[in-house]
Amino acid sequence: MINSVFVYQNKMLKEIKVSGHANYKKIGEDIVCAAVSTATQVTYNAIEHLKLDHLVDCKVSEGFFSLRVKEENTIILALLDNLEYTLNDLEKQYPKYMKNQKEG
Repeated sequence: MINSVFVYQNKMLKEIKVSGHANYKKIGEDIVCAAVSTATQVTYNAIEHLKLDHLVDCKVSEGFFSLRVKEENTIILALLDNLEYTLNDLEKQYPKYMKNQKEG
């Protein structure tokens, strides 16, 4: 199962942590894992492309993604809001394979 945690501080999204594997299908055919990986990577790529990556701390490894906001920025917050929306939408479509939660 993929677990996503959206960490809020003072009603602002400060961190997104995503871990695990969906196990929807075998490796290479798992559309849930592919969708989550794509959503997280596109979000960080956009931050990097806009040269805002110095404002975040991002860690990526096999089955793990974490992005923490070091300095508030409206573009970064909008991208993270979109990522949260996307992951929540995927959870609605694949509730047996994803679990999202909010903290703070």
